[in-house]
Amino acid sequence: MRRPIRALAAIGLFIAGTAAVVAVATPAQADVRICEQFGSTTIQGRYVVQNNRWGSSAEQCINVTDTGFSIVSQQGSAATNGAPLSYPSVFFGCHYTNCSPGTNLPIQVSQISSIPTSIGYTYASGTYNASFDIWLDPTPRRDGVNQMEIMIWFNRQGPIQPIGSSIGNGTVAGRTWDVWRGSNGSNNVISYVAASPINSWSFNVLDFVNDIRNRGAITNSWYLTSIQGGFEPWNGGVGLGVNSFTTTVNQGTPPTSPPPTSVPPTTRPPTTPPPGGGGACRVAYTANSWNNGFTGNVTVTNTSSSTVNGWTLGFSFPSGQQITNSWNANVTQSGSSVSARNVNYNGTIAPGASASFGFQGTHGGTNGAPTGWTLNGTACSS
Repeated sequence: MRRPIRALAAIGLFIAGTAAVVAVATPAQADVRICEQFGSTTIQGRYVVQNNRWGSSAEQCINVTDTGFSIVSQQGSAATNGAPLSYPSVFFGCHYTNCSPGTNLPIQVSQISSIPTSIGYTYASGTYNASFDIWLDPTPRRDGVNQMEIMIWFNRQGPIQPIGSSIGNGTVAGRTWDVWRGSNGSNNVISYVAASPINSWSFNVLDFVNDIRNRGAITNSWYLTSIQGGFEPWNGGVGLGVNSFTTTVNQGTPPTSPPPTSVPPTTRPPTTPPPGGGGACRVAYTANSWNNGFTGNVTVTNTSSSTVNGWTLGFSFPSGQQITNSWNANVTQSGSSVSARNVNYNGTIAPGASASFGFQGTHGGTNGAPTGWTLNGTACSS
């Protein structure tokens, strides 16, 4: 079964390899050669390796091993101000109805606790990027184009650039990236470009998912659908390879309500948090600003010896900022005063523990940090 190939991107842009794939349902074996345009196979009984030659009719062949693949033939050539030839890659999850064996994707972002991942690349001559793709959608879809694509450029060679325009530097998973944002007409794309080639890396994919959420691109209700590592070649590329790839999506369902507190048998537990909510607190605030928009991330730590059961964090904006949406808290604003109340799964803060939430908003050119932090009416340090 074959699906249409989507059109080339506009000048100066490229499209990550989201073309349709037809699965070749053969079991994985070492040194399997795939030249079919959308041919694929499985490895380790867990991942799919796909040729995915979506942007060219010229031959491309990959050699699949038990741990990855390499490009062994590339006859095509593409202008560097347009789309690449293909996206040969290995993936976990679902891509155009082709799902890896036993995958637990799609999963809602709010239900993911961590995504430990590692990948190793082999580089060669040619014009290409080594691209790690993360796909998300508002629905748990297993076919077609998803609405949000995260691209992590481990390496690029030649005069190519990500979709859209650079929006500045950002730090994610302990590394600094040149961050680009745009759309290819089919989906939105946020790209993270490494300052120098990364040959191999072990990291938490969830750090990048959280970063685009903090930028307002998705919410916790969206679904992670696939995780992919491969290459986008424009010219050449024989010898490029993914020599190792592992990923695990760990689920962590938050509790539906705060756990009950222990009270003496003769004492009736309070129905509302006592004034002060358990005592002292400390707040850490970070912001990411652009033009007239920003995102803010707040972490409140309980520095007292008592558990906080249900919290409301109050603060004020000094420069006329206006919050437009939030996550992990119910946030309301009246003038400069803001109130953030816990949601059903993060209302309990044990001594020494923390709760975090974030929001997106607008500013008029000055984005001063909030002041006057209070937790259940008691002042916090910052």
